[in-house]
Amino acid sequence: MSKKLFNISSYFERIKYEGGRDVSYETLCNLHMAHMMNIPFENLNVYYKKPVLLDMESLYNKIVENKRGGYCFEMNGFFSFILKELGFKVTDLLARVAVDGKFYSAKTHQVLMVEIHDKRWLVDVGFGRDGIIIPLLLAEGIEQQQFGRTFRLLKDPKFGYVLQNKVEDEYNNIYAFTLEECYPLDYVMSSHFTSTFHDSWFTKMRFCTMPTKEGRITLTDECFKAVENGQVSERNISNEAEFNELLKKYFGIDLEVIKEDETIDDRK
Repeated sequence: MSKKLFNISSYFERIKYEGGRDVSYETLCNLHMAHMMNIPFENLNVYYKKPVLLDMESLYNKIVENKRGGYCFEMNGFFSFILKELGFKVTDLLARVAVDGKFYSAKTHQVLMVEIHDKRWLVDVGFGRDGIIIPLLLAEGIEQQQFGRTFRLLKDPKFGYVLQNKVEDEYNNIYAFTLEECYPLDYVMSSHFTSTFHDSWFTKMRFCTMPTKEGRITLTDECFKAVENGQVSERNISNEAEFNELLKKYFGIDLEVIKEDETIDDRK
């Protein structure tokens, strides 16, 4: 993408970021949190069979210009471009998401490793469930707290690093990854599988979510769910108009605009 088309200040406005641009943990942490809390994880393009484009220009247009969100290959792919533009040392990785906490899927989740001085950080702004909110120190066995959430990384001889979160007194597996560097075509292949495979949940239901400092907000075909300081409130979705109203109110996305895009095939 040409420098003329890319405006990093517009991205900062998109995520309401007013911090520094130096290569430091403080910058990385604040950017990570701002991105997470202002750009929703959503699968609307996948659900409506619109191509998922992972080049910088397409991601910039979608996320910044059109004020949309995306799923992991879009969110972390774009964040990787941003960090590299700022001068960070970024390694693009692929992870296996835990299924029922015990078994691992194919490598269908993009994550990043960022190195600053002598420390390495797990970076992930594109996990649609209760993942990390700020970078996680890539160190084994240390409990790390983030906004009332507790995470740790363990090493598995077969799967590499395993990210876990603590629920009550038990740790649950989230995903596993190695530090083998991946490349653009790896993500094109993984994204194509994730967005087209008949048994992929991304193709079966609409999903839009963002963490908040107090919890998380999530909209699906069936309900709107808000978690705040451990308290859960849910509202059933009765029709398409109500879904779009909540989508616009909480996530700034107008479903009618997406539906009017001629590149989308209508579902019958």
